[in-house]
Amino acid sequence: MSKVIGVDIGGTKIRMGVIDAEGRILAERQVKTEFPLYPHLERHVLLFLEEHPDVSAIGIGTHGFVDPQAGSIVFAGDMLPGWTGTEVKAPLEQATGRYVEVENDANCAALAEAKFGAATGLGRVVCITLGTGLGGGIIWDGKLLSGGPHGGAAELGHMILYPNGSRCACGRLGCAEQYLSGTALVRRIKEAGLSVTPPELFELAETDAQAQKLVADFTEDLAIYISSLQAIFDMDMLIIGGGVSESASAWIDELKRQLAKVLLNPLPVEVAQFENDAGMLGAALLVLDR
Repeated sequence: MSKVIGVDIGGTKIRMGVIDAEGRILAERQVKTEFPLYPHLERHVLLFLEEHPDVSAIGIGTHGFVDPQAGSIVFAGDMLPGWTGTEVKAPLEQATGRYVEVENDANCAALAEAKFGAATGLGRVVCITLGTGLGGGIIWDGKLLSGGPHGGAAELGHMILYPNGSRCACGRLGCAEQYLSGTALVRRIKEAGLSVTPPELFELAETDAQAQKLVADFTEDLAIYISSLQAIFDMDMLIIGGGVSESASAWIDELKRQLAKVLLNPLPVEVAQFENDAGMLGAALLVLDR
């Protein structure tokens, strides 16, 4: 039976799991993200391999712009300091003796949802992840759309939503990530003078007019953003994952009301099924079908 290791590298933790061809997580390990990142990653992958030597390959999903052909990190922001420019594939293959693939974490989440999750069997799927940042992954005719000369394909968080708006970590003004991520929600709440977390905001919106306006503004921006994605991709389904999606039951109806005003055509919008496991499962899928 084919077994591989899927690794999900985030700003605070690294999760790795042994995954089989049916997408089952047979074993897993979680460690704190530490810097410099590459030697820390290699050390823990080798320790995990000692316990599970029968795996055939390793898939890595990571925050940032990735060159999947070279298996290197083109750009990573402040969340992973020192990660920009790091070669991952070649040194990890040499250290482990296993085939290695490297991809953006949101692309991995899209792979997982299209293969095993909310979009199983669909050919054209866009997945957005509303977490610390705003990530995107695109499945086009069953294949992952990724790479590009700068590793920036499907960096959907860097579509400009508000020209001359808030400064993004990429250096430009008004990127969607500055309005539609968990971090953006925290900023919006602070600017409104409220002292609640995003999940508490959605609860408060049931009774408080100011909170209701914040949620309405957030869902309207998200609807406009999704309608732009539909105009480009005309996808079978849009999937919303990431930490903010865990509160989706409180705001998804409002989003669908806003979408009805701006969509070109009907579009199924679903919440990701895998939540925290999506990155790890998708990373495994990079190498499972080899």
